[in-house]
Amino acid sequence: MEDFKKRQITFLLQLVGFSILLFAIHSYLLYYFASAILFFFPTWQIYTFHIIVTLAFYSLINYKFSNGKKDIFNLFMVMTFLKMILAILFLLPLLLSDYENKQPDVFNFFIAYFLYLFFEVFAITKFLQKA
Repeated sequence: MEDFKKRQITFLLQLVGFSILLFAIHSYLLYYFASAILFFFPTWQIYTFHIIVTLAFYSLINYKFSNGKKDIFNLFMVMTFLKMILAILFLLPLLLSDYENKQPDVFNFFIAYFLYLFFEVFAITKFLQKA
C-alpha cells in the first residue's frame, strides 16, 4: 500500500504541474488568438473536467495494480471508453444547444482531452515499466 500512496502523490503533483502549465498556455493562446470568440464552456470548466477524470481513472488503475492485479490492459481500455462517453456527456449541453458556432468549443475541448489522455497513458506506462 506504500507504493500506491507514493505513486498517487507523485502523479498528483505531476498532474497539478501539467495542468497549470497547460492551462496557462491554453489561456494565453485563447487570449491572443481567439479573444473575439465567445466560448460556450469556460476554459476552467474544461480543465476541471479533465483533471477530475484523469485523477479518478489513474487512481483506480493504481489501486487495482497495487492490490496484485498486474494485467490492467482491459481495465485501461474500458476506462478509456468510459472517458470518451463522459466527454460526450460533458459536451452534450453544447451539442444540443442552439449555439451557432460549436466547432471552436469542440476543438477547444478535444485539444485538452488528447493532451490529458497522452499524459495519463505516459504516467501509467511509466509505473508499469518499473513493476
